[in-house]
Amino acid sequence: MLWADGGYTGSLVDWCRQKLALTLQIVKRTDDMTGFVVLPRRWIVERTFAWLTHSRRPARDYETLPASSEAMIRWSMVTRMSRRLARPRAVGRR
Repeated sequence: MLWADGGYTGSLVDWCRQKLALTLQIVKRTDDMTGFVVLPRRWIVERTFAWLTHSRRPARDYETLPASSEAMIRWSMVTRMSRRLARPRAVGRR
């Protein structure tokens, strides 16, 4: 399942279902919300972007090819996950 901002409503939902065989769920604000309100699932996207920009290279748009940019994003996430897996676990946690 994928989540997207309300700006991506329209044919993208059908395209994801047909071409990628994925479900795209649009996270929308309701009209009665005023001011800043945390939207459901929005924090997951924001947190992931924060993780990516923590690495210096993906924080800037140095890449000219999409494949190079994808490789840098993968490298950043592999680094993050390997650090997480190498971290000693607390007693009693699984």
